[in-house]
Amino acid sequence: MEDSRAYRIFLPLAVGIAFLLLWEGLVRHYAVPEFVLPAPSRIAQSLVDNFGSLMGSLMVTLKVTILAFLLAVVGGVGLAIVFSQSRAIEGALFPYAVILQVTPVVSIAPLILIWVGFDRVELALLIIAWIVAFFPILSNTTLGLRSADHNLRDLFRLYGASRWQVLSELLLPSALPYMLGGMKISGGLALIGAVVAEFVAGSGASTGLAWRIIEAGNRLDIPKMFAALLLLSALGITIFFALSWLEHTLLKRWHESALRREA
Repeated sequence: MEDSRAYRIFLPLAVGIAFLLLWEGLVRHYAVPEFVLPAPSRIAQSLVDNFGSLMGSLMVTLKVTILAFLLAVVGGVGLAIVFSQSRAIEGALFPYAVILQVTPVVSIAPLILIWVGFDRVELALLIIAWIVAFFPILSNTTLGLRSADHNLRDLFRLYGASRWQVLSELLLPSALPYMLGGMKISGGLALIGAVVAEFVAGSGASTGLAWRIIEAGNRLDIPKMFAALLLLSALGITIFFALSWLEHTLLKRWHESALRREA
């Protein structure tokens, strides 16, 4: 078991290190200009040189991402519960949630910025990121609530359980794996939404990592651009693994997917 886990950790690290060494060697061998493709060592140096400004921007992006994600969880789960209790409400509102999801956020982001006002850019960023992150939680939780065992539902009714008891003791526990799966998707999408919103805001109105990328690109400071991209990737990976840990922690004692992982 321990050997298998060590292997799963070592293999990706080995591949990553080999890729970076190859990248470094090819850039040096072919003397690729820095403004085209900087070497990993140059990117690392830029990260160190600009660490203060980049970390400040990372905190701005992280704040928007977390707030958007939490709002998506609360709104998505809450609306999914309403849908599970009323087919009429689900039929009336779910199509609009789908429309919100399939409409490219880049096309509506400028409108949101105008409506909210450029003096409240952070609120606009939050709304845009929330729009992107909302639907996976809503759809997955709705599916999970609808997927509860019908025999157990009949048993609850047979024993005179109230609607709240059916929801809290049967439907929500049954939907938890679906909800957590939606959260893993939504966490990454919240970050993507925050970055897209910052790109649209532009012009220095935002101070997140996306603006640092735009700023570095305008100055042809490509190593700094890659350093910002590296931080964005690290943030996305951290969010994914944090939510994976939460999923495993909540499911490891009873759900088949986590039990198989433990075996």
